[in-house]
Amino acid sequence: MKQKPKFPSCSKEQNSIEKLKWVMACLRDPEKGCPWDKEQDFKSIVKYTIEEAYEVADAIENGNMADLKDELGDLLLQVIYHTQMASEDNVFSFDDVADAVAEKMISRHPHVFGDAEAQSASDVNEIWDDQKAKEKKSDGALSGVTKGLPALLRSYKLQKKAAKVGYEWPDSEGAFKKLEEEIEEFKEATEQTHKEEEFGDLLFCLVNYGRMQGLNAEEALRKANNKFIKRFEGMEADCVKDGVEFSSLSLDEMLTLWRAQK
Repeated sequence: MKQKPKFPSCSKEQNSIEKLKWVMACLRDPEKGCPWDKEQDFKSIVKYTIEEAYEVADAIENGNMADLKDELGDLLLQVIYHTQMASEDNVFSFDDVADAVAEKMISRHPHVFGDAEAQSASDVNEIWDDQKAKEKKSDGALSGVTKGLPALLRSYKLQKKAAKVGYEWPDSEGAFKKLEEEIEEFKEATEQTHKEEEFGDLLFCLVNYGRMQGLNAEEALRKANNKFIKRFEGMEADCVKDGVEFSSLSLDEMLTLWRAQK
């Protein structure tokens, strides 16, 4: 079998970022690169970018620093991947991206790099929002909320933006009463399309009530999912230990096992 010509080895003088950029350029090389990597584009890769971001969040949630190191590397690879594809089309490079975000951080932290004063995290948030508004010059209060965000998180951000221009209940009690109202409307809905609409309204109001209580619905639900998995797997483990088939249990027996996990 004819041996493929090898790429020049990565120079010892190259730092770790340059080495990773070199690896990606090799993978995308039109002649000697990886067949799978050469076929990818921004749209085909974005799902992996999203997955890697969530895997970083999982590693942090689990407190596993070894996993976090690996997952951050995978996420960094996604940045390198996208910038490599962009550089192939002469749109922008990794250095362009890094320089732009560095300048943005300098601009949005005048209390660090300029003469502004900030005594608390609240002060910093206000400065950040002011600087961001100057940069974006948006057409409306809700502009700039990414459509691709998970629905709960997007609701949270939309409501937060609306609240900044005064569209908010005076206190969380008003939000809770609206939540109760939406529960009743959902219970009264009969047609499936109407049920879906009312269920959406109910979720939206629940996110808003949580926000006014200082809670992020996306984070809360993610933790609830992890808690459910831990308890459910504990139930299954108890069944294996006792030589019982989990699926053969009645609901009452399953609930007894569930309470034991709590």
